[in-house]
Amino acid sequence: MDADFIRNRISALRIQKGISEYKMSLDLGHSKSYLQSISSGRALPSLSEFLYICEYFQITPKDFFDESQQDPVMITELKKIAATLNTEDLQALICIANRLSKK
Repeated sequence: MDADFIRNRISALRIQKGISEYKMSLDLGHSKSYLQSISSGRALPSLSEFLYICEYFQITPKDFFDESQQDPVMITELKKIAATLNTEDLQALICIANRLSKK
């Protein structure tokens, strides 16, 4: 993993969320060009900014770096929903997930 991975992952997550660089920059409390400077390779976020970016996407740093997760935001949302289900509903969800993963 390298700086390009971090830049590309931030861009991919931002696009999945349907947010412009401009809006995300402002949402994070920075100038409108903050995300553009990251995307273009001129800068990388500090550790504290990286953690805030993860919080912005509602994912953990582990989810951010897990290359096997194409859409960690949706996976995190599914985990939150699954945590509220009873055993019977969890079993049904697992059956559905198994069926869908075989396609």
